Amino acid sequence: MKDIKILQGYDADITSLDVDIIVNAANESLLGGGGVDGQIHRKAGPDLLKECRTLGGCKTGNAKMTNAYNLPCKKIIHTVGPIYRDGNHNEEELLKSCYVTCLKLAEEYRKENNLKELSIAFPCISTGVYRYPKDEAAKLVLKILNESNYPNIIVYICCFDRENIDAYLTNNVAK
Repeated sequence: MKDIKILQGYDADITSLDVDIIVNAANESLLGGGGVDGQIHRKAGPDLLKECRTLGGCKTGNAKMTNAYNLPCKKIIHTVGPIYRDGNHNEEELLKSCYVTCLKLAEEYRKENNLKELSIAFPCISTGVYRYPKDEAAKLVLKILNESNYPNIIVYICCFDRENIDAYLTNNVAK
């Protein structure tokens, strides 16, 4: 990664960021829901829902890209994080796949559009209503980002709650 930045509070509103791509923590239907997903759909406008209806949903751990419509970013990558049960139902691999797949799509977009660098903003995938332990998720995400070979991608991690912020800061993202 070129750079990893943690955003907190008002700065963490993923729908108002001036970045190339935002990531939506979506459900498998891709048709909107609560939390970040609902906020993205509301602010992007009805054309996002129309496009998502053509995609046939998305499996957990995978990702699909759409236009951003009324949002300031250029594209939205929708990914479906795992529902955390007990850590013994492939949750770690599925969460890892979300981030890896999103980064791969972002890099493909960067290359296709001849961008020198690209910025992407992630919410804290699966750590809300899907109950993935925040500290475990932060460790995994930081490992994925630090081991990824995408030197032209700047990553923003948007944290709204204190527990997610603490998990990322404790795991030394602010180097």
